[in-house]
Amino acid sequence: MGFTVSIDGPAAAGKGTISKAVALHFGFAHLDTGLLYRAVGAKVLEGAEPLAAALALMADDLDNDTLRRPEVAQAASKVAALPAVRAALVDFQRSFAARVGGAVLDGRDIGTVICPEADVKLFVTASAEVRARRRFAELSVKGLAQSFDEVLADVQDRDARDMGRADAPLKPAADAIEIDTSDMAIEDAVAAAVALVEAKGA
Repeated sequence: MGFTVSIDGPAAAGKGTISKAVALHFGFAHLDTGLLYRAVGAKVLEGAEPLAAALALMADDLDNDTLRRPEVAQAASKVAALPAVRAALVDFQRSFAARVGGAVLDGRDIGTVICPEADVKLFVTASAEVRARRRFAELSVKGLAQSFDEVLADVQDRDARDMGRADAPLKPAADAIEIDTSDMAIEDAVAAAVALVEAKGA
């Protein structure tokens, strides 16, 4: 039997880092579902039609350093608001979640839409300002020039688009446990997530 952990939350809240650490701790497979939308967004920036890009998506498309660029993140948020694109990627995510040996999926609608029956549902969040500071530091290290105000505006724009879309908006599942990382060291956030998963019998 598989054991599924869903971890949702807004951009730069720490859900990716926490998800990878939880997967490593328990020996589960990990899927950053945001990469699916980033890969589609990257193809759209190259001129592809969104649905065609989603239907043609290959595993190799997820292994691409350019997917972390700000313009790709914005394109991902836009294509993720398209119901046809989301529908095209649902089966891929659900089959991954059901794999034997356990799986951790992180994204924005895992606990609400993709895996509503997940064994553990976490919602990782933080204030927009804290998330913008993290993203600004990350981009600065990579030499990607953006001012803090631009990064904050991008974070707020993505939040508004993700939370306001009609199809699968970003929100905690009714039975999700929230972890607010605004004032937490990443080690403490990971420890909290691991403890919550262990408590559910993983």
